[in-house]
Amino acid sequence: MQEAIDPQARPSGTGCKECLETGGWWVHLRRCAQCGQIGCCDTSPSQHATHHYHASGHPVIRSFEPGEDWFFDYRSGAAFVGPALAPPLSHPIDQPVPGPEGAVPDDWMDLINQ
Repeated sequence: MQEAIDPQARPSGTGCKECLETGGWWVHLRRCAQCGQIGCCDTSPSQHATHHYHASGHPVIRSFEPGEDWFFDYRSGAAFVGPALAPPLSHPIDQPVPGPEGAVPDDWMDLINQ
């Protein structure tokens, strides 16, 4: 498990990298515990965090939401308590959820994955 977590890896930004590049939007954010890539959760339309796992083989994510500190291992499907990671530990508290601001459609709740 330790090889899947790099406590020194910094987050790639404050939002889902791919959504920001393509004009997409997210519900919640996840942080790859190995490389710091920020991706959107599986409720989000594009599910970039899970796609990052499949493309990179990096199996552990941590929530990138304020006040959440859980980790999740895609291999086992289990959540767990992990080590301290390099800051920041979440997106800015004033960043809207869902986000990013201005990109979320009015009918976003009809577009999420259940």
